[in-house]
Amino acid sequence: MWGPSIWPVTLECGELVLRPIRYRDQKEWTQVRSRNNEWLAPWEASNPAPGGRLPSYRQMVRSLNAQARQSTALPFLITEQTPGHQDPVIVGQLTVSSIVWGSAMMATLGYWVDQARAGRGIAPTAVAMATDHCFKELGLHRMEINIRPENRASLRVVEKLNFRDEGYRERFLHINGQWADHRSFALTSEEVPDGLLHRWLKGSARGTDEPTRSA
Repeated sequence: MWGPSIWPVTLECGELVLRPIRYRDQKEWTQVRSRNNEWLAPWEASNPAPGGRLPSYRQMVRSLNAQARQSTALPFLITEQTPGHQDPVIVGQLTVSSIVWGSAMMATLGYWVDQARAGRGIAPTAVAMATDHCFKELGLHRMEINIRPENRASLRVVEKLNFRDEGYRERFLHINGQWADHRSFALTSEEVPDGLLHRWLKGSARGTDEPTRSA
């Protein structure tokens, strides 16, 4: 299934909600990003053009919405229902991008999570939710995640979810002002016949960081 009907969509798992990013989220999004500047800076995508700048918040949302309308991206905010707040608060961002249909049926996934919420399983749960949606509802076959070798926190996410390490890509993406090497990880739908979220939550319920493997 592809076309305009793939977006917008909201995904829920317990208190965690993945929902579309909106223009009116700017104030809250900016506050979360500002207090995480030091935490996220080493992994931040940058513009390699001479004097290139990153887009403003509104430019980013406009671009992501355009990609969603073209069925090439799913731009989610990661939000969590928190005591004392009527609406779920922003705790991160997750974007499924570079969606390719036809004979490939694949996509790339990227994410960040508020440092204050790190270590609570938010990132792997969000990744599992989005991956399951892409496999089960959109019919995609492959999900890829590219990570800097030094980014231990992000590497732990793909390790917990049993994404396959597919090797090293030299100078793959422009990060924090320079072309940076990445490791590529991938998962195909056949590897999680019962769903990635089910496998991850089952492993978490057993009190381990590692998910149970499907036969």
